[in-house]
Amino acid sequence: MDKLINITQLSKELNLINSKTNKPSNYILRYWEKEFKQIKPIIIRNRRYYTKKQINVIKLIKFLIKDQGITLKGVKKVLKSKINKLDDYDSNSLKAAYQKYNIKLKTNIILEKIKKIKKNG
Repeated sequence: MDKLINITQLSKELNLINSKTNKPSNYILRYWEKEFKQIKPIIIRNRRYYTKKQINVIKLIKFLIKDQGITLKGVKKVLKSKINKLDDYDSNSLKAAYQKYNIKLKTNIILEKIKKIKKNG
């Protein structure tokens, strides 16, 4: 079974943090659950947990809404059209933009780890 992470961990991973209180904005994920039928967390003892597949869908939704500025209605259309089959060979497609975004995020994480190692020896 996939490793599960809870809603607070996912909010932190997605950088959904309230800038005033510096606390995770879990309400955003709960709202997206209501809006997108593709998000169905596992509920254990009244706590929400997400699988890797769920996390990937949520990351895509966040990218489309926050980074691409697509409306909720537009994101629903994209999800229904199965983005993995969209524009496989078009370097300007949403899929390509999402992949570039993911690579950039992972690169930044690696660079931060390298900086910490250099700093701490």
